[in-house]
Amino acid sequence: MMKRREIKKDINSLCGDLFAECVALLQYKDTTNKKDVDNVMLTIMQMQNDMISRLSHVEPGSTKLFFKKMREELMARTGDIVEQIKALA
Repeated sequence: MMKRREIKKDINSLCGDLFAECVALLQYKDTTNKKDVDNVMLTIMQMQNDMISRLSHVEPGSTKLFFKKMREELMARTGDIVEQIKALA
């Protein structure tokens, strides 16, 4: 099982990459609606804060099940954000 510190680094890296995609979209595509991209960027920051906060305070019960649910939610939310970025491109 991974350590919390490693999982936090992975979350930060993933969110940083998604955020960089949004910044690149703003810089290189003139037809992009800035307000829509800002909303996606806000969603990324909220996801990062939520996941790190939840990871810092593990729910009582099965730790393995908690991390499995958290990983599934992270992948689902990341997929949704990627789809939003694709729609803006």
